[in-house]
Amino acid sequence: MPVSTYYYRPVDKTAKQRADQELVKEIERVILEFPGYGYRRVTEHLRREGKRVNHKRVLRLMKENGLIKRRKRRYVKTTNSKHSYRVYPNLIKDLVVKETNQVWVSDITYIRLLYDFVYLAAILDRYSRKAIGYALSRHIDSRLTLEALHMALTERNPPTGCIHHSDRGVQYACADYVDRLKKHGLLISMSRKGNPYDNAEIESFFKTLKYEEVYLTEYRTLEEAQISLESFIKEVYNKKRLHSSLGYVPPEEFEILYNEGRDSSQNILTQSVQY
Repeated sequence: MPVSTYYYRPVDKTAKQRADQELVKEIERVILEFPGYGYRRVTEHLRREGKRVNHKRVLRLMKENGLIKRRKRRYVKTTNSKHSYRVYPNLIKDLVVKETNQVWVSDITYIRLLYDFVYLAAILDRYSRKAIGYALSRHIDSRLTLEALHMALTERNPPTGCIHHSDRGVQYACADYVDRLKKHGLLISMSRKGNPYDNAEIESFFKTLKYEEVYLTEYRTLEEAQISLESFIKEVYNKKRLHSSLGYVPPEEFEILYNEGRDSSQNILTQSVQY
């Protein structure tokens, strides 16, 4: 008798099918809570819950059960750079960001209501991807961006030298906005002309926000949109949603881990100096 025959164990197809069916239910549960998740984030989410799964199996089951969505990309211009204000140089090109409050990125997008649309201004910490300031308005003006900036300044109290990066739009180049940045010691940086990809992190944030919240909800009024968007940003995006660029942890958890690591390094350095 061949050795391979001795060690062979027949596959229990029924048990395998049951296991796949149970995993599909778990995948559907995750996608119901995070509709924009692809197979990699679903896998990492399940692993964080203690389940032993791999990307290939999750991808196979999502394909077989029609759980992978094909997305159409579109770009809507919200920038008016035809103004007489000063345009500042790009300070973050090729810059390696190593800590929180080193670079903030900001931008504006539109949010469609049932019979109308409004504008959302947002600011992210580029290191942790955490949304630290945001505001919603029917008007795309400096009051919108200033409100988002006020939230970010209150939330973070940034150190002098923190870079604020934006596009060249009038809402960011106007005197009121620039004066507020300078008053709080922020350095001003702006994207190259006609290049939205200079601000890729916040473009990614807006894409996530729309596919996982806006496109799944029908807002009748600005107030309804305000409540839903604030809940998604604070409770889902910042606290729960896994980010591949952060090693599949949410922004707030990433910042906690960063601060714990920094404190540990400082303690080690202090002890070595004492000795």
